[in-house]
Amino acid sequence: MSRPTLRPTRPNGPNRTGVAAARRVTELGLDGRQRGGKWKGSVFKALLILCIVIAFVTLLAVIVQAFVRGLPRLDSNLITQMPSTLDRETSGMQSAIFGTVYVMVGVVVTVVPIGVSAAIYLEEFADHTKGWVRFVELNIQNLAAVPSIVFGILGLAFIVRGPLSLGPVAYAGSLTLALLVLPTVILAAREAIRAVPTSLRLGSMGLGATQWQTIWHHVLPAAVPGIVTGTILALSRAIGETAPLLLVGATVFVTYNPDGFFDGAYTVLPVQIFQWAVRPQEEFRILAAAGIILLLGVLLAMNSVAIWIRNRFTREL
Repeated sequence: MSRPTLRPTRPNGPNRTGVAAARRVTELGLDGRQRGGKWKGSVFKALLILCIVIAFVTLLAVIVQAFVRGLPRLDSNLITQMPSTLDRETSGMQSAIFGTVYVMVGVVVTVVPIGVSAAIYLEEFADHTKGWVRFVELNIQNLAAVPSIVFGILGLAFIVRGPLSLGPVAYAGSLTLALLVLPTVILAAREAIRAVPTSLRLGSMGLGATQWQTIWHHVLPAAVPGIVTGTILALSRAIGETAPLLLVGATVFVTYNPDGFFDGAYTVLPVQIFQWAVRPQEEFRILAAAGIILLLGVLLAMNSVAIWIRNRFTREL
């Protein structure tokens, strides 16, 4: 007596028909044609494109205006000379450039280890059923929307004067800006770590690696492009901030380069540009426009290095 064989379900059987019908109902529900929503989707898409065009044209107009106005002062004196209120034709921004470099280096070496470490803990180790973990996550999301002047007051109270008492030094400005952009770095790093496939973790630990070895050798290298992207956005915001640095000791007029991270007199490009822009003389306003182009150049250089690092790690993966 022969054993009965199991016949596979035909592709055009009732199961396939049911799946196709369910998919069609879902597509119709999302399309919204029966509710008259097709024209609403087109209008919404047109509004989004219009907003992008307006934002791009506005940004381009500001850059072109600054470039045209500051073109006469885009020379070597802008980089090699110190600020001067007397010699307007050769006055430069060397002290502001050095101050910006010191402050931004301090931001990078502070915010990247802290932000990435916090993201690793929250994604890989934290117990999300705990109330205090949810409380920390909620506050990180809320801090991302706090105005920068609030961080300036916080830096003045706790970094310059309060428990740390560093004084009005360059690293105090770095710590204040690090607090400002830390939520952005944490959120971006968490999203990058979360995007790493779970199969990569399971495969590594299945071969005998510990959880930390898996994170260090597999998860972090795979998440580097996303982490670097978040760091680019954070530094792009930090390099243009003026109000927090004015509160924590950035001077509007410095005629010498800072000696280090703990020098008591420093300035940065946004503060120097602000100082030139409020003066009534036309020469200083032209110098401020040239400083805007210089600041954009420094920002593009920083972003280029970060993009190169991101692309290199992406190719290695």
